[in-house]
Amino acid sequence: MDFYKIFLSAHKGFGYLELVLITLFVIALLTTMFGYSGKVNKFLKKTTLFTMIFFHVQFLVGICLLFIFSPGFKAALDAGTLMKDAYSRQTFVEHPFSMLIAAVLMTIINKKVKSSDTISLKIVIMGLIAVGLFAFAFPWTRVFGA
Repeated sequence: MDFYKIFLSAHKGFGYLELVLITLFVIALLTTMFGYSGKVNKFLKKTTLFTMIFFHVQFLVGICLLFIFSPGFKAALDAGTLMKDAYSRQTFVEHPFSMLIAAVLMTIINKKVKSSDTISLKIVIMGLIAVGLFAFAFPWTRVFGA
């Protein structure tokens, strides 16, 4: 068995699922902010929880893929071109760190949504920053074609 291909397929599959969850999260966040006068509902709590869980699963699979199974990361590191090549920098540096920050923000947002009855503008801004980081780091051309 080729574990690299298994982990890569899992990472791609969770990526599609994460796109759906992010969409639901943004809809729930904006609907709660503008539609329900800021009162947190069950839909927002559930979408925030599942989005956070799948962010963490996706991040763990990606870290295993990067540090354990990736031949490209090891080759770029050995050749000294990790930060010189734009593709390597985006794939092996910017993508993981952006997703890490987005996962941390989603964890904070989940905690705030769980413990509060109303949503504040601070939570909405953190949510939009997390979604923005996800959108920045998501490999759109590799997933959906050029």
